[in-house]
Amino acid sequence: MLHNDTLRAIRYMLDLGDAKVVEIVKLADPAYLLEKEDVQAMLLREDDPGYQTCSNTMLARFLDGLVIFRRGRDESRPPRPPEKRITNNIVLKKLRVAFELKDVDMRAIFAEAGMPVSKPELSALFRQPEHKNYRECGDQLLRNFLKGLTLRLRGAG
Repeated sequence: MLHNDTLRAIRYMLDLGDAKVVEIVKLADPAYLLEKEDVQAMLLREDDPGYQTCSNTMLARFLDGLVIFRRGRDESRPPRPPEKRITNNIVLKKLRVAFELKDVDMRAIFAEAGMPVSKPELSALFRQPEHKNYRECGDQLLRNFLKGLTLRLRGAG
């Protein structure tokens, strides 16, 4: 899934303004250069003039900032370095942490979106890539999770 689509979906889900997105990124990395105009450019459609790609670095910082925004900063642990490459599995993991979701919650969210997932299928998404039962999170699976989480947070209407 394009990082821009992920950013757009999360921004809509939480009803975040452009300035709030910048603020959330700054929670993870105060030195990261990001302006409201950059966020606006990332939210444009691909064929619109001024469109800007959401980089791995930007999405990693946004997701890390989202965890801090939703749960607070854990001062007992040193900050984790941002991932170099963001996959759908990492997006799913970070959203799980940010929203403090358990397996039951995640399965309910997938079911609400019309894509039921079994417990073994779900646990395979959170395994290390080297593990023999690891499963890559496809675009459709992530899209449905974002849709289900949006339904849960914003309501059906």
